[in-house]
Formats: sequence, structure tokens, C-alpha cells
Amino acid sequence: MTSQTNENGFKPRVTLVDATMVVAGSMIGSGIFIVSAEITRSVGGAGWMLSMWLLAGLVTIIAAVSYGELAAMFPGAGGQYVYLREAYNSLIGFLYGWAFFTVIQTGTIAAVGVAFAKFTAYLIPAFSEKQILFALGSFQFSAAQLVAIITIVLLTYINSRGVENGVFLQTFLTSVKIISLIGLTIAGFIWGAKAEIWEQNWQNAWTLSNLTLDNGQFQQTALTGLAFWGAIAISMKGTLFSSDAWNSITSIAGEVKNPQRNIGLSLLLGTIIVTVVYMSTNVMYLAVVPLKEIAFAPNDRVGVVAADYIFGSGGTIAIAIMIMISTFGCNNGLILSGARVYYTMAKDGLFFKKAGTLNEKQVPAYSLWIQCAWASLLCLTGEYNRLLALVIFGVLLFYILTILGIYILRIKRPDMARPYKAFGYPFLPAIYVVVATTLAVLLLIFEAEYTLPGLGIILLGIPVYYFVLKRDAVR
Repeated sequence: MTSQTNENGFKPRVTLVDATMVVAGSMIGSGIFIVSAEITRSVGGAGWMLSMWLLAGLVTIIAAVSYGELAAMFPGAGGQYVYLREAYNSLIGFLYGWAFFTVIQTGTIAAVGVAFAKFTAYLIPAFSEKQILFALGSFQFSAAQLVAIITIVLLTYINSRGVENGVFLQTFLTSVKIISLIGLTIAGFIWGAKAEIWEQNWQNAWTLSNLTLDNGQFQQTALTGLAFWGAIAISMKGTLFSSDAWNSITSIAGEVKNPQRNIGLSLLLGTIIVTVVYMSTNVMYLAVVPLKEIAFAPNDRVGVVAADYIFGSGGTIAIAIMIMISTFGCNNGLILSGARVYYTMAKDGLFFKKAGTLNEKQVPAYSLWIQCAWASLLCLTGEYNRLLALVIFGVLLFYILTILGIYILRIKRPDMARPYKAFGYPFLPAIYVVVATTLAVLLLIFEAEYTLPGLGIILLGIPVYYFVLKRDAVR
């Protein structure tokens, strides 16, 4: 019954449809409208560009159907933190929670908030990052940063008033943005597609190359050897970030009805929906926009360029509104799910004690507001690409460990109930581990200026963990 409170103090109120919308809505942010530009510059051909999106989608679906086993085994709040704690030990679980709070979740919230502000400024120039509200030495606080922080605070408040509010908003906004993306894609094929553009874009489609502009001239340089792998790594950084946060529903498993069934099913449905929508949208881009303009769209806003081709100047306003809705909904899902991880850590004595309490609405309000404060501070960097690179390495590292945890738990706890078992085990999870490990290593090599600091933040959690244990022992 939905009115009952489970052992963790949460009330199961989230349906399968709501859970699927949390998965899909947390995944769809600004990436689908932006990152195809960098991907096209990096890999050159239309075939390679679509392959990067398809590979990210397939890898994400594999991870999602594998995660279903863990979600069914541990159908409570905390998600990935709990899986790592149970498969390995409390240190590994803490390192994930530490990275989740300092970089992964809050960094993603900040990056999406900054993206929301940038497209708000497209409609209202007064909210631009060029509008400086406060300056102290080299530090500048812009109107765009203020907008990003305000949205995070607003969504945190909404979610602090009960899980129903956050879930209702998520379901509504996700429905709107999926319908809008489908509508944009259909409109593109009907009114914007040109046979000559499609044919031109598919010339040299499978020649992996770097695209540059030299005095306005389109240059295509073939890539081989190490440069080949660098291009793949840079491209996958964007597509994986755009497909990330699919596991957000596992963090609120304690509030999902029939979690043993609905968590795994929502992961599968949500990731498939988003992968199909992403692939369709990018096929539409290639049918409407010349490859050169995809690669060198102003500020990487491929979606805006496509809308201009389809609808004319009025279309850019429509796409900006779409992206605002998309990023707003994405951040709602991230904020909703993130606080449940800190709540579970606090219950284990590994986070602020008050974060392990629920308010009168049965939600971890203190955890929500701590997350809000840190994400707002990260917004002050205002650098989308840097936040993206910091986040994606940590995400890959812990996804790898979590999927490996399926194998470990099969050995450590062979008799534990598994209402759902990982599809394609042991082969499909192994494919994910190999692909994700390869990408993580490539990112360390080719994006070291961002990924090494991200790794450093994760490792900094080791002394913090032992400090926390020592402090508790003294008490």
C-alpha cells in the first residue's frame, strides 16, 4: 500500500511510469543539442558521428540491464553507494559517495544549471554571462551564474516538500521534452531535410578525421594511430555525459512501488527511449544541416542551427525554450535522486549526521540543501566543458567497479535472492567493463588536465574516510 512507510522511513509512491520518466528525464539535458559539434570536429565523418552516439547508447543499455540485478538485490535508498559497499567494503562505498558529492552529482547539477542559464540568456540577454554583477580581483559573478544557482535552489525547495512534487514535475517535464524532441525530429525530416545535404554529409562518412577551419576553409585531416584513439575518447566523453544519470532511479528505490520489478524495468525502458530519441535527432541533424555547420555551430549550439534551417529565425527561440525545459527537468531528476545517497551514507556514519534524517514530508531535506549549497558553489566556475570532463571520468571509474561488483556478489553471496538477474551475464557485463575501462584510460591520456584533478579528488577521499572513522572512534 502506498500509505505504508518502509523500514527506511520512506513511503513507496513512485510508479513504473514515474520511475521511467526519472531515468529518461535525468539523462536528457542539454547534451543532445550541443555535443554533436565537438564529436563531428573530432571524428569528421557522419558515419563516425552517429557511431559514437550509438556506441554510448548500447553501452548505457548494457549497464542498465546489468544494474537491474543489483537494484533487485538491494531495493532501498542509496543505489550505487550501497552496491559498492556490499560488493567491496565501506571504503570503496565511501569513495563513491565522496566523489558523488564533490564532483559527480553536484558537478553534473552545476553543469546542467550553467547550460540552462546560457540558453536563458539566448532569450533574455540581461541574463548573459557577460553581464557581470559583482567582481573582486579576477573573480567575476555573472547574471548567468545567478540564474543557474536560482534554478538549483528552486528545484531543491520543490523536492524538499515531498517526493510527489519532484516526481510529478519530473514526469511532466520529461514528457514535454521527449514529445518536443520527437516533434523537432519529425519537423526536420518534413520541412528541413534536403537530399543534397544528406548526400554531401555522407561523403567520406567513414574516414576518421579531424575537422578544422583555416581562414574560413573547411579542412579534413585523416587520423591514424594514437590520434585515432584520442578522437574516440573525446567524442565518447560527450555522448556518455549526454547519456549519463540513467541510474538515478536506483538512489530512490526505497520510494518506488514494487522496486524488485520496477527499478530494473524502468532502467531498461528509460535508456532505450533516450537512445532511440538521440539517434533519431542526430540523423535529422545530418539530413538538415551541412556537416561543416554541425561541426562549427556558433557556441556548439547544433540544435539552434537545425531549428533555424527548419523554421527560420523563429525556430531558434523555440529550440532555446526546449533546451531550457530539458535542462530544468534534467536537474530536477538529479537533485531528487542525489540526496538519497547522502542520506544512506549518513545512516552508515559516513556523512553529516543530520543528513540521515527525514523531514515531515518523509524526504531527506537536509541532504537536499547540502547538495544545493555545494552545487551552487560549483556554478561559480561557469565552465561547462571543464565540469563535464571532471565528472565523466569519475562516473566511468565507479560504473566499472559497480558492474564488476555483480561478479563479486555472485561469489560472495551466491544464495542471496536475485528477483532479476543481469541479462546476458557473464558476457554483456564484461563487454561494458572492457569498453568503459578503455575509455577511462584514453580520457586519462588525452584529457589529463581535467581527469587527473578528478582522480585526485577521488583519492583525497581516502584520508577523509579514515579521519571520519577516527573521529567516530574518539566519540
